[in-house]
Amino acid sequence: WKEWVVDPAEHFYYIWLQVMIVPIVYNWVIIILTCFTSIALSYLPVWLTLDYLSDLMYAVDMLITLHTFLDQGILIKNLTRLRKRYLRSKHFLWDLASLLPTDFLYLAVGIETPLVRVNRLLRISRLNEALDRMETRTSYPNTFRITKLMIYIFVLIHWNACLYFALSNYIGFGSDRWVYPNISNPKFASMRRQYFYCFWFSAQIFTTVGDTPLPNREEEYLFMIADLLIAVLVFASIVGNVGNVITSLRDRDNVFFPNHEIMREIEILQQLPLHMRTEIAVSVHLPTLSKVTIFQSCEKSLLEDLVLKLTPQVFSPGEYVCRKGDVGHEMYIIKEGKLAVVADDGVTEFAVLSAGNFFGEISILNIKNKSGNRRTANIKSIGHSDLFSLSKEDLTDVLSEFPAAKRHLEEKGRQILVKMGMLEESAEGVEEEAEKVEAKIKRLEGNVETLQTKLSRLMAELESSNCKMQARVEQLEIQAAASEPRPPDDGQAGEGAQDRQEGVGGEAQWEREEAE
Repeated sequence: WKEWVVDPAEHFYYIWLQVMIVPIVYNWVIIILTCFTSIALSYLPVWLTLDYLSDLMYAVDMLITLHTFLDQGILIKNLTRLRKRYLRSKHFLWDLASLLPTDFLYLAVGIETPLVRVNRLLRISRLNEALDRMETRTSYPNTFRITKLMIYIFVLIHWNACLYFALSNYIGFGSDRWVYPNISNPKFASMRRQYFYCFWFSAQIFTTVGDTPLPNREEEYLFMIADLLIAVLVFASIVGNVGNVITSLRDRDNVFFPNHEIMREIEILQQLPLHMRTEIAVSVHLPTLSKVTIFQSCEKSLLEDLVLKLTPQVFSPGEYVCRKGDVGHEMYIIKEGKLAVVADDGVTEFAVLSAGNFFGEISILNIKNKSGNRRTANIKSIGHSDLFSLSKEDLTDVLSEFPAAKRHLEEKGRQILVKMGMLEESAEGVEEEAEKVEAKIKRLEGNVETLQTKLSRLMAELESSNCKMQARVEQLEIQAAASEPRPPDDGQAGEGAQDRQEGVGGEAQWEREEAE
């Protein structure tokens, strides 16, 4: 008995909730029914027996609730913690108020006034829980919803009928056409006729039929006004619930005949402009990402690019996030829930990680370490946990545009590995040397490409100058040939002309050689 706890997922808890429907519905129906004095007094021993039987079930329900509690989906078996949790909750105050011994007021107002037990109606939350459990387990949830709505309407009409009879008794039976007829008339004196007449009168109002006598007194007008307002709400509730049932039926059909035009959340985000998508991601995820140690000193533009890469993941109770020895391809940030660092047996807990904690950040930085980028612990979800994951590929893609931030993150990662004693110094030196050689090769390749570009430009300029010079020489030859005089008749003149021609040709030849 001292170690007894109740699992809400067990069949016993479900059966007990169905049992608790009986006393709760009994109190909601019978307590107000005592407005019919003849019914209350004629079956008084029966009502008293059922009253205290329902009180006993209320007390047993408090005992069962005391031994029932789930934390993050995990059943708590520590009775001391269970008691503290229940005794300090508002649920306990409501349960205690529903069992206050208000029956002692019978001594003051008389045994024929069971309305002193109106505090028993405070257990309505337990009724809602039971009906919700039934709806999740039934094979016909839509039919169940309609039935539940009709029961609610019946109880409402029942309460209104009882209040109508009590108001008629206060004003005086048969004093006008609106109130209940005089009970001295044998036709209206029986208990069944009293209840059926009042229920019919109340149903007419709530169904907005309107075929009711007009009120004459202020109390009657106020009663009718309140009823008509409630009737509007009832009509709206009926329409709304029927609409929900139709929508549920359509959704059930969509499971087999899906509408491919309806896009999911991620697809909708992809349709938004990049700036708007970034703003949404920053407002939702940036505070979580900023809690990671290696990202705390990074520039905001880098974090804004990273938040777009975060992927939400959900883990169930007892599900492993990662196991020891697995190759790490992503890091995790806990948004909600609790995770446990457990031994290989899966039971022994070394530490508990809560919202804001993170792990696996070293495995995505490509820093050589003694573990070979493998997970060094088993991490299991205690309850339902919401996590964000950031893959190595996404981080590398973002850091390619932020070389300074990349060096900063790698330096932080090395410092963490040094503190843990897991950094491989030799491998780190080889890696740094390889990076330097690779940087030199890239720099030389860039220089060679630049020289090739300059050489091509010079060759093009030389060819252009050559063409221009050749065109100039040809033009000079044409001008020289045009300026040559006609040869004279005598030989001397011919010889002089020949000497001038040779002089001009020699000058042109000299200019050509100079150009070349």
